[in-house]
Amino acid sequence: MDDSTWEGLRHVLPLTIPIIAITMGIGIGIVAIILDFRKKQALYEMHHKERLAAIERGMEVPPLPAQFFDNLPRGGWKRSSLRSGLVLTFAGVAIGAALLINGNPGGAAWALVPIAIGLARLLHHRLDPRADGQGSQNGGTSGPGTSSG
Repeated sequence: MDDSTWEGLRHVLPLTIPIIAITMGIGIGIVAIILDFRKKQALYEMHHKERLAAIERGMEVPPLPAQFFDNLPRGGWKRSSLRSGLVLTFAGVAIGAALLINGNPGGAAWALVPIAIGLARLLHHRLDPRADGQGSQNGGTSGPGTSSG
């Protein structure tokens, strides 16, 4: 290749990095959604076969698990809010500190965005009554497992 070809590639190559990063990021998200869908589909199919077998044998049909109806993360809202709130808050503080140390106080102001989002998630974790798991389990009423009176 001659120098003119390399000169043309020198201007194009820096643009390929963001294009590849965006494509890979979207691709990974799509693959994650497809894999999650297939996992849920397999669970539904397995549970459906189990229910049909119970009906054929004349047994009592087991109820559907609650996991089929909620799309919460494994730990629920409380755990998710706490984790993401802490990560965002400390990431914002670290970014702001790094930019200030490197002499970019104008750029350090942008670190307030993840800090604010993280603090909002921590506030949600602290104030949401359904996040602590108590309000959703018994609804604040006395039941068979509670002591009332």
